[in-house]
Amino acid sequence: MKLPAWITTATAALSAALLPACDYVNMKEIKVGLTTQAEIRARMGEPGFVHWNDDGTATWEYARQPNGSHCYMITFGQDQIVSKLEQALNEQNYARIRDGLSKDDVRRILGAPGSKVVFDNLREEIWEWRIEGSNPLDETYFMVHFDTGHGAVKKTSRRVATKG
Repeated sequence: MKLPAWITTATAALSAALLPACDYVNMKEIKVGLTTQAEIRARMGEPGFVHWNDDGTATWEYARQPNGSHCYMITFGQDQIVSKLEQALNEQNYARIRDGLSKDDVRRILGAPGSKVVFDNLREEIWEWRIEGSNPLDETYFMVHFDTGHGAVKKTSRRVATKG
């Protein structure tokens, strides 16, 4: 039985609205040194991406873009127990984005962007993340500008979309 389009749309909107609340509850339950990979999968679902570390361990990425303003990076030790839990969209990580970094490097630091747009006339590809701003009523974005010629970071910027 096919549901009417408005029910499908309403269900998707409700799910998107409740996701941050679920994250709030789930993040409080994750304990570094105790929580297992299986428990993370049961609580958070499959990761959006798996980053493999040089030592053979994995970091699971849970990006909440484009509507959310978080990206959780959960790193596991060789024993498949959480060794690090980080909300990647933070000032320290924005400061790590420097000229010359590759797209893979940026993805590893900040997670998946909410949008990617190419501006041929500027020779730029811009990745954008919705982030927490100083005014919770405004939508704040962090952007990384890549040179389309060599593919590396050429600068970063921010923008604020005020409401009302």
